[in-house]
Amino acid sequence: MEEKLLEEAPAESEAPVLTEEAAPAAEKVPLGKRIRDSRFAHNFRKNWTYLLFLIPAVVVTVIFSYVPMYGLLIAFQKFSPGDSIMGGRWIGFDNFTRFLADPMFWTYMWNTFLLCILGFIIGFPLPILVAVMLHTTKNKKLAKVLQTIFNGPHFISLVVLVGMLYLFFGRYGLVNNIAASMGGERFSYFLSAKAFRPMYILSSNWQDFGWSSIIYLAALSGVDEAQHEAAKIDGASRVQRILHVDLPAIMPIISVMLIMSIGGLMGVGYEKVLLMQTSGNFDTSEIIATYVYKQGIERGNAGYATAIGLFNSIINLVLLIIANTTSKRFSENSLF
Repeated sequence: MEEKLLEEAPAESEAPVLTEEAAPAAEKVPLGKRIRDSRFAHNFRKNWTYLLFLIPAVVVTVIFSYVPMYGLLIAFQKFSPGDSIMGGRWIGFDNFTRFLADPMFWTYMWNTFLLCILGFIIGFPLPILVAVMLHTTKNKKLAKVLQTIFNGPHFISLVVLVGMLYLFFGRYGLVNNIAASMGGERFSYFLSAKAFRPMYILSSNWQDFGWSSIIYLAALSGVDEAQHEAAKIDGASRVQRILHVDLPAIMPIISVMLIMSIGGLMGVGYEKVLLMQTSGNFDTSEIIATYVYKQGIERGNAGYATAIGLFNSIINLVLLIIANTTSKRFSENSLF
């Protein structure tokens, strides 16, 4: 019987051999790629509803941020309004060299840098402190009232805000009226070059610190209460719990916001500066953004204005890369 079974069994050498062409398609795909594809499919099926909500934001970003980028070509042209972007007269980097050779170049750079860096030094830690204060307040009703008060200025338009500044610090504003009633002399803060930066920076921080603290409040709400309970058992005070529990928990958010703030450090807008600008404070209030506005809108030098704006954007990009690289080197938090 055993001999019969052996005779019927196919010889090992006669077993079918799978050639490369006959191998299953799945075996030809590298294992790493199959794993990545399966993870992508799994994550897509799991989070497709969230991705669906992202579609409007992606569409808006593409239409209003990426599509207009072709307009940067006029930075390398002698462009006049009405000319074709692709049919303009190409002049290379002449617009950039013209700006770098401008006698006021370093004044614009210095005014922009000071306005941004001073606002950053004051404005970045302030929302964190406010968020920690509101989060640790035992009276939650009081915390909600304070949060509403802090968020209110964010919804004031820039025109109204500058009008309020005139009502307080103008020659016949509240501050001067009080000074005059006490025997002092009237002083127009808007005609003083030294008063421009404090008014601009402090009013901007007053308007935005409450709104900026929302993201830190959201991060603090996710801190595990068990850590606070354990710290209380160990005898930690409220300040110690803030330093060793709350702040480490929101440090990733702080790092990301710091990188984004540094990346937009030179991106101060022109609207509020123009509203506050006078002949008396021109030496400190003329910045890159206002110069771009005047060259592009008032004088019609679109190519020159685009070159200056592109130059400023490149500076912001360099700052963003430096901040992100530094954060990645000294911590695990980075944007890319």
